[in-house]
Amino acid sequence: MDGPAGSILTIAVLAFVGTRLVTGLRRSMARDGRDLIVRIVRGVRWRHVWPVPFVLAAVIIAATTLARIPGMQWGWWSALGGEGNPVFGSNTSTIGTVWEWLIPAVFMVMLVPALPLFAYAEERMFRSGAEHWNPRRRALKIAQFGMIHAVIGIPIGTALALSIGGAYFMFTYLRSYRALPSTHHATLESARAHTSYNGCIILFVIAAVAIDTLSRA
Repeated sequence: MDGPAGSILTIAVLAFVGTRLVTGLRRSMARDGRDLIVRIVRGVRWRHVWPVPFVLAAVIIAATTLARIPGMQWGWWSALGGEGNPVFGSNTSTIGTVWEWLIPAVFMVMLVPALPLFAYAEERMFRSGAEHWNPRRRALKIAQFGMIHAVIGIPIGTALALSIGGAYFMFTYLRSYRALPSTHHATLESARAHTSYNGCIILFVIAAVAIDTLSRA
């Protein structure tokens, strides 16, 4: 969307995302938030990390395939000129200005400390209690996890592909519950896998931005 209306909507979206990130950052600095972050991060093991590249590869292949289907490339953030996930703050309207790198940099600085908290919140929403669900409900929750990303602006095809990540987190949750029948413990375990996954995505985004910046320097 071009013109003043598109610019106003873009600013509104960035302001909303920024507010959410500030809230997450403040929570990460509070005592209960810090305690939860430490518990999640200190519990990360190799078993949470090594599957991530394979899961991301599957997501990328699925997203690329789905993007060939008409309509699957659409997302309201891209319709506003945005790129990728609104949480990264990239938008075509800022290209060539200081905001092109400043907004993503500020958003990233606020996002990283709260990353385990966001992962834990999503695991509570989409995985906690899954030991009592039938296969149909588990599959529905996996699909919902993917499609919630379309609501926040990611293209429909990419959102559907992200369900693969949701399936991996569900597998991690159920595996943990079988080993130790505790909903809380299983949620922490899937949050650790989710945090590792999101961390790898952020590293990938930072590398991609750095390479693009250097190539245009």
